[in-house]
Amino acid sequence: MRKEIWFGLSILVAIVAALFVLLPSPADMTNGHVGLLMLALVVVAIMLGFPTAFTLMGMGVMFAWYAFHSRDPAQAVQMTLDLMVQRAYSVMANDVLISIPLFIFMGYLVERANLIEKLFKSLHIAMARVPGSLAVATIVTCAIFATATGIVGAVVTLMGLLALPAMLKAGYSTQLSAGCITAGGCLGILIPPSVLLIVYGATAGVSVVKLYAGAFFPGIMLAFLYIGYVLLVAKLKPGAAPPLSAAERQVALPPFAQAITDRGGNLAVPGLASALGRAAPPGVAPRAVRNNLLVALLPALAFAAVMGLSYRWVTAPAAAPTELAELGAGQDLGASGTEAGGLAEPPMDNALEEPPANNDLQEPPAEEPAPAADDGAAAGAAGRGASGAAAGTHPSGTTAGGPAAASGAAAAAGAMPGAAGAAGAANAPEARPAPNGYWITLGVGLAALLLFYAYFSFARLEIFKMLMGSLFPLAFMILAVLGSIVFGLATPTEAAAMGAFGGMLLAVAYRRFNFAMLRESAHLTTKTSAMVCWLFVGSSIFSAAFALLGGQELINAWVLGMDLTPVQFMLLAQVIIFLLGWPLEWTEIIVIFMPIFIPLLGHFNIDPLFFGLLVAMNLQTAFLSPPVAMSAFYLKGVAPPHVTLNQIFLGMMPFMAIQVLGVVLLYMFPAIGLWLPRVLYQ
Repeated sequence: MRKEIWFGLSILVAIVAALFVLLPSPADMTNGHVGLLMLALVVVAIMLGFPTAFTLMGMGVMFAWYAFHSRDPAQAVQMTLDLMVQRAYSVMANDVLISIPLFIFMGYLVERANLIEKLFKSLHIAMARVPGSLAVATIVTCAIFATATGIVGAVVTLMGLLALPAMLKAGYSTQLSAGCITAGGCLGILIPPSVLLIVYGATAGVSVVKLYAGAFFPGIMLAFLYIGYVLLVAKLKPGAAPPLSAAERQVALPPFAQAITDRGGNLAVPGLASALGRAAPPGVAPRAVRNNLLVALLPALAFAAVMGLSYRWVTAPAAAPTELAELGAGQDLGASGTEAGGLAEPPMDNALEEPPANNDLQEPPAEEPAPAADDGAAAGAAGRGASGAAAGTHPSGTTAGGPAAASGAAAAAGAMPGAAGAAGAANAPEARPAPNGYWITLGVGLAALLLFYAYFSFARLEIFKMLMGSLFPLAFMILAVLGSIVFGLATPTEAAAMGAFGGMLLAVAYRRFNFAMLRESAHLTTKTSAMVCWLFVGSSIFSAAFALLGGQELINAWVLGMDLTPVQFMLLAQVIIFLLGWPLEWTEIIVIFMPIFIPLLGHFNIDPLFFGLLVAMNLQTAFLSPPVAMSAFYLKGVAPPHVTLNQIFLGMMPFMAIQVLGVVLLYMFPAIGLWLPRVLYQ
């Protein structure tokens, strides 16, 4: 029997023995102890090979019926069925989960666009002078491709077909080669857009956008730690990662570049400019020279565009402050409502009443019609004159007050727009001067650009063109998806839809798109999405049953009874998650054990966002720790026959230690994960 089977069986025996030792006798067991028994039985059933989602659902339904039956036997069946319907509906109504099938569909499209082969070859040649260049190129390729797909099995399998034979042929150590592929493929668990972060956000009620922003720098840090380890091994043990020979570092030049080089121009930009300015060498088309000169100048044009937009941003006038006063602020709403500005009932002595009889309207006296008419006309004329004077014109249309009044009114009317314009010009916000940091960045960038072009030969131009055809389209799509999420331009679901459309465009651009590829990607997406949705439904029913039995209260009382400090609780939780990563996958750990830890975070004043970042980095051990270690089995399935599973496990161990170091660094320096969310969202 294999060693990994013995290891798994020993864990099963340990779990069963712990059940008999720690749990009380059946006569003394409470519902809380039954909940703990259910938790242990689920772990045992999953390790025996039962499907996780249906195991959780079946256990949850049976123990929920037991919990309801212990309270009201007559309604136990009906309440259990109601619980199943409510939990399934609540999961399916969660709009955060819509982004999961879209991100998975994007990953399968990018995987089948055959980008990874071109990406690995271009990075391999670009990093030819770096120690351990093949291993470094493998980790960088895995990080980029894992970010685009998020599917660990696809990345490990493809890199096992491409990178492992190349590294073994170059004389690399089998353990180092296997460790680079398996550890690099697992970076998609942490680096956004990660399905794990979506599942954790939906389970813990944490914003997925903040999780994506917080996980970006920890993922990059982990990739750099991997690269640092490879460089260290290449320096200390050159036999484990031998450098490439001069022939392998050679880049074949196209005919026009070779013709310009033979003339004595090795640098790309001066050589192309000279060939464009004078007679081109024989056999060199001017169009090819112009196109390659434009490609060579792309870094300078991109730098100029970025600095120009940055200048407009840093010199934009500051927004005028707006003072918003609360309604009623500064007013005394006392008893004297009319004097203090408050609302009060009108006084009763001024209430509406009948007009007095002596002022009532009546017919004018008949004996004096003329004076009454004269008085009315005089009153009307006086009223019209007053209103005309106030308006500046006579009712007949002539200017009231004569020419002098007309000219004065016209002068006043003409002066008003000028005065308003002068006041507007005086109050217009002025552009801010560019800060010193901008000019320092501009100077450093110009110096770096000049240094870049001083060594930008035709060979480097060919490498740059290879990267433009493989790395830059993929990087642009990733940055567009992540940038729209992190900067609030789109929700994760909208960004996932945009990424799926971008993956389809990439497949079309690389002439890999066809109906069979689309159908296969959609079929695999449906299978994976169904697994995730059933897993959520099962975990929701299981969590409800666990809460009904009182298992959560029992664990809370046990943890709080130990009187732990926040640091001790954090260490305990991470150690438990690390140990659970040996027999279980990250999906089971998230949906089963996170609902147990999350209610305790408030007591210890731990941010669920920070806890989620630690868990995400810690859960990568689920793919690197035997006996489950799915990445090892993915690689073994495509590795040459002489590469054994034990060699793959030995190669993964140093990278698993690096993951533990990454968790420690993130805990000691929380700003690695929390700085970007605070800058963007607070």
